Amino acid sequence: MDRKRGYPLAAVVTSLFALSACSSNSLTNDGKESVESDANGQAVTVDTNLKQIIADKSLTGNPMTGRSIPNIDSKEAQLGMRLFFSKALGGDWDSACVSCHHPTLGGGDDLSLPIGVGATNANILGPGRVHDSSSPHYDGGPPVPRNAPTTFNIAAWDSVMFHDGRVESIGKTAGKNGDDGQGIRTPDTAFGTQDPLAGQNLSQAQARFPITSPEEMKGFENDNHNNQELRDYLASRLGNYGEGSGELYDTAYWLSQFRTALDKPDGNAQELITEQTISFLIGEYERSQSFIDTAWKRYIEGDNNALSEKAKNGALIFFSTVADGGANCSSCHSGDFFTDEKFHNLAMPQLGRGKGDGDDTSEDFGRFRETKADDDKFAFRTPTLLNVEVTGPWSHTGAYTSLEAVVRHNLDPEAAISNYDSSQLTQVGIQNLDKIPSNTQKALDKLQADRLAGKAVIEKVSLTDEQVSELVEFLKALTDPCVKDRNCLA
Repeated sequence: MDRKRGYPLAAVVTSLFALSACSSNSLTNDGKESVESDANGQAVTVDTNLKQIIADKSLTGNPMTGRSIPNIDSKEAQLGMRLFFSKALGGDWDSACVSCHHPTLGGGDDLSLPIGVGATNANILGPGRVHDSSSPHYDGGPPVPRNAPTTFNIAAWDSVMFHDGRVESIGKTAGKNGDDGQGIRTPDTAFGTQDPLAGQNLSQAQARFPITSPEEMKGFENDNHNNQELRDYLASRLGNYGEGSGELYDTAYWLSQFRTALDKPDGNAQELITEQTISFLIGEYERSQSFIDTAWKRYIEGDNNALSEKAKNGALIFFSTVADGGANCSSCHSGDFFTDEKFHNLAMPQLGRGKGDGDDTSEDFGRFRETKADDDKFAFRTPTLLNVEVTGPWSHTGAYTSLEAVVRHNLDPEAAISNYDSSQLTQVGIQNLDKIPSNTQKALDKLQADRLAGKAVIEKVSLTDEQVSELVEFLKALTDPCVKDRNCLA
């Protein structure tokens, strides 16, 4: 393999759309009445009801209000994009950030479970990306145990990053993306303690970790480096100094790029090309991915025609409480970002390689892995629903390949698991499909026990097919058209 590279990856994308995970609560509104009457006999329309909900919940449709969002044309974001696309940051030179997070794949990879290192063709992204049988730890299936979260709107997260929240703002100040002066906890530090090298915000903090994962970007030839040593080594590779000296053909390329982006024309590589500046710049590129111009936002801003009647009915189901004949989805998918940034056990299908939990290591205990609190077992972060239409497959394992299917799971997890059809998974070689019933039953048992104990958990509700369709139509109204338009993304 040619090991001297330093230019952005020219990726071959084999499919549109990708990733994340979606979890509504539960629904019970027939959504049929478009016009009602109040106690005085005055007409009350769906618009009237929705506008009242919007006012009561102080919704604006814009989770970026008051935030400082980089422009994609800025020097920082442009260099961050080059770094994001460069395999020079892959320990084995065969993966980049974009390998699992491509903009035209919904900020993900359109795979249930990612293939980072060891692909048969490192330049192919999406469903055509498969694991090479000659790679270390090859077992026929994807090496990464969790679905790749979308990078879209990453600047709107204020509390936690990743499915289990292993990168976490200590202050959790609204509107700050972790940049509130109280620090950020990462896997490099003990739970609840500040990592002094985490960076300026949650976006930068999370950008420091894919390169340390053997399955994602680190590879299996760098076991002699701990996390920080690996970051420093990769920085020296780009900067052509120290341990990484001489590994790139064009030793001047990255230095010139960093000098321009950081406005330091006379700076040397050791000063400018560090793991801190690399992660900051990648974070700035990711933070520039603000896609919030949705039909729902336009509706809130006064365009009553921005939503179809079907989507409006779905919105009523989504926001109304069960007592009021609705779904109470917004109890977890709250605010303009449609997430409470908390952790919930939805008993999503357990499949894939697993995270090493359980008797045979094929399970994933989720947030419990961080907190060691029994209440957190099988709980995963509430995903944002902005652009959820294009961020599938859904759930922390990518177990559902249609938006309707994951919605139905949220309505009745027990029924969904008993009827789960793994044939929907088109990705080759996903492991432990035979263990889905037994492994997932443990999460179901905990969910049922929590219900009996009166804990706040997902409710089980019956909906008609038409009501489910209305809810899905509303979720599609949370899509920014740009994320489906290659020219716009370009």
